[in-house]
Amino acid sequence: MKKSLVRERWAQGKVATCAILHLADGAYAEFAAAQDCFDCIWYDLEHGPISVERAADLFRAVRLQGKDVMARPGKGEFMRMGRMLEQGANGIMYPRCENAADAREFVRWAKFAPLGERGFAGDNAEAGYGTADVDAYVTAANRETFLAPMVESPTALANAGEIAETEGVDMLFFGPGDYSVLSGIRGPLDSPEILKAIEKACGAARAAGKHFGSLAITDAQMNRLKNMGADFFMTYSDMAAIADSFKITASRLAAAGVR
Repeated sequence: MKKSLVRERWAQGKVATCAILHLADGAYAEFAAAQDCFDCIWYDLEHGPISVERAADLFRAVRLQGKDVMARPGKGEFMRMGRMLEQGANGIMYPRCENAADAREFVRWAKFAPLGERGFAGDNAEAGYGTADVDAYVTAANRETFLAPMVESPTALANAGEIAETEGVDMLFFGPGDYSVLSGIRGPLDSPEILKAIEKACGAARAAGKHFGSLAITDAQMNRLKNMGADFFMTYSDMAAIADSFKITASRLAAAGVR
């Protein structure tokens, strides 16, 4: 069982940083994970075309660089979540967690007994492909796996305190995109309404003694989260970076009179 770099950062009182990669390329996963600016690579299997089989190869590339993998299943996809953990994900980001009951069910299937009821298999990457001592593996898996239910709706925000207080939950992660749509804002992710919601969710997490994270791609987002006391920054997106590079290229071509 790989020791969690994110947990290590938290134990040192430091911010853990994360990059979300949409490109399902092993070489790119390895390259991104090799960068010192990231502690964790996030792969989203709730959205997009990545399969668990493909994810296993991507996770391996990240783990070989000593970094954590955080994976997101869909809500209630506990069998798929278990396979993500078995293939080496240290963290699970769980979507649409609306209340304490949802959080308890999440913990139930993400942690081994006595913390939960996760199914056991000892012939996977997490368990050293059958070489790990069972007791040592189960103990390490419960210790090194971090669980992050997402606050993505007004209902979840109202219940953020009870979600954060759930035993086994390590971090609340605020998802501004879904919150914007579900709350009827449908506007910029830095709108006053969303910023107020982020502050409320962060306050609930910190009051429960838990960690908190959200998007921190722009300088303004990073500074706001830092000032709130957040300690998990989703600070890079490959799609956003590529889109920015396209804009720069288009601007340069326009300036040159080419386009």
